[in-house]
This record gives sequence, C-alpha cells and structure tokens, in this order.
Amino acid sequence: MTYNLKRRSAGDADSEFDSQATIDAIAQSLEAAGHRVSLVEATTELPRWFLAHAVDLVFNIAEGVHGAHRESQVPAILESLGVRFTGSGSTVLALALDKAKAKQILASEGILTPPWQLFSSPRTRLNPALEFPLIVKPNREGSSKGILRESVVGDEAALARQVAWVQERYRQDALVEEYIDGTELTVGVIGDEALPVLEIDFSPCKRSGEFFYSWRMKEYQGDAALGLTPRLFCPARLDEATTARVQAIALRAHRALGCQDVSRTDIRLRSDGTPFVLEVNPLPGLSPLDSNFPAMTTAAGLSHTALIQRIVELAMSRYDHHPLAQSRAGRPIVQPREPSPTGALVESRVAP
Repeated sequence: MTYNLKRRSAGDADSEFDSQATIDAIAQSLEAAGHRVSLVEATTELPRWFLAHAVDLVFNIAEGVHGAHRESQVPAILESLGVRFTGSGSTVLALALDKAKAKQILASEGILTPPWQLFSSPRTRLNPALEFPLIVKPNREGSSKGILRESVVGDEAALARQVAWVQERYRQDALVEEYIDGTELTVGVIGDEALPVLEIDFSPCKRSGEFFYSWRMKEYQGDAALGLTPRLFCPARLDEATTARVQAIALRAHRALGCQDVSRTDIRLRSDGTPFVLEVNPLPGLSPLDSNFPAMTTAAGLSHTALIQRIVELAMSRYDHHPLAQSRAGRPIVQPREPSPTGALVESRVAP
C-alpha cells in the first residue's frame, strides 16, 4: 500500500494526507482478506523501492509530494514501471485535481456544474454573467483547503480580497463559481455502481456560520464548541426519483473523467431540485471512522474489509483483462533486484 502519512501541523499543509489510523485500518482489511501487505511511503525514493521489490498490486492512497498535479505522481511512476495499482490513472488524477479543467470536461458532457471563472489576479474583471453570491476556491487543492467561511462573497470588493488571499497563500489561480444554496450531497461510485446517496445537513452549524464543506468543517467535524456539527443521512432524505437522478449524474461524472474502481462526486441540490456537480474525487478517503465513502458502502451493506477487497478485485480484474496483463501465476511485472523480506505489497492468495 502506497500512502502519505498525515502529520498534524498548524495549518492545512498536511490535510490531504491520511492518518495513521486510516492506514492501519486499510492494511488490516487487506490482511483480513488474505493478502500480505507492505507499507511504502510515497517519497522521492519510491521508484527505487519498486525496482527492488516485485508486487502483485499497489493499493494506492497517495496524495503525492508537491506540485500542481501531485496526485498523479505515484500512478505515473507505477505506470512507467508497469506496476498494477488500484484506482484511477495519472491523467484522471491530474485532471480531477484541477477544478477548472474538470468542470470543462463535465460541461462538455452536458453535466451541470455551477457557472465559474478562473481568476489569475484580483484585478481580473468579473464575467457579468456570474451572479453573487460567489464562492472562491484554490483551483488545485483537495480536502477543502483554502475554503473558509469568508470564501462565500457577496460583492466585488470581497471577491477581490478573497482571490488575493488564495493567490498569496496557495500560489495558484482562484476558481470563482456561483454559490449554490441548497442541499449538500455526495455520491460514491464503486466499479460501475452508484452507492446510496449521503446527505450532509449543515443546519445545526449556525454557531460556525459554515453551511458547506469548509476546511474547518472537514478537519474538525463534530466539534460542538466550534459549531461544526453537521448531521449525516445515508440514504439521503430524497424521494426515489431524485435519488435515481443524483446517482445517475454521479455515474456520468465518474465516466466523463474516466475514473476507475472508485470515485466520490460532490453535488449541490438547488431548492428547485436541480443538481449541480461541484467536483469529482477519484481518490476518496477510506477511513472507516470519518470518511464519507465508507459511510456509503456501509449503508450498502459492505464492511470495511469487504470494501477494500472489492477495490482490489476491481483493479485485478481490470488488469487481468488487459491484453498486456501477465498471469498472477507467471513472472512478476517488475523483476526484483533483491528478495523482498516482507513479501508483496498486496499479494493475492486467491488462485487466478
């Protein structure tokens, strides 16, 4: 399993990385399914490790090291070495992390997403077609980094201030989009199947004034003293027709970006019932304690061990059907330079 370890810091620099508890839970689920597991930190030494160790499959949860397309770094390394891995490939992860590019793809497929504009400077002239309130986000960050209560702006002066703050702090363009006032939903996809819809009700969060997934909401969710206490409903409190429509949109978004194995699509359902896709995450969190994706698979009747094994099975099936895939009983994809003392990263003990 290739991962980035989350280390608590004063700020959001490490917010995208997984906690040790999450890493341990995934490793335990893999071991419970009969796999041998090695934990490999996603550092600059990663290529050297894979040149020295043969593995059957990498269970990838790595967010990358740095740069505009960091989530694609580990998959790109694995692709170049011919190593199989779970989840989406490097191109998909690079596109999904760039919110503007992802929205362009969604729009080209006729999938509704809030109208937006990319700001390269606080002096960029606002497109008159955009209507306040607007929300300002860093264009290439995950885990709601750079999204605060102040990110929702009601006039051009506040817009310029927030764009300047994003660019000064994150050194990147700011994505400005119309703020959709409505019900927050998220929909997981596993394989080619949409999971039960999860509803996030922010109405109990009046003390914080944050009625959307801000960075503080994700980082400190459940903290009553901060007023960060949303209620989660899975399945969501939607009628059957709306549920089916939202799930279908999540599937369309998953396919439009070319996601593989798993994804999670965030959607805002406007008061008139119109769903807008906010973004697609092809590398969703898998913590059994506080991640949305496992909450949806639990509602679908999958234990955490079953979820992790399902992801492994989807990836192995995908590679086994690839014309260049090698038999698990045959020569390893990467010939090791030295024996691996701990065995394969994820080694299937199931006969092919």
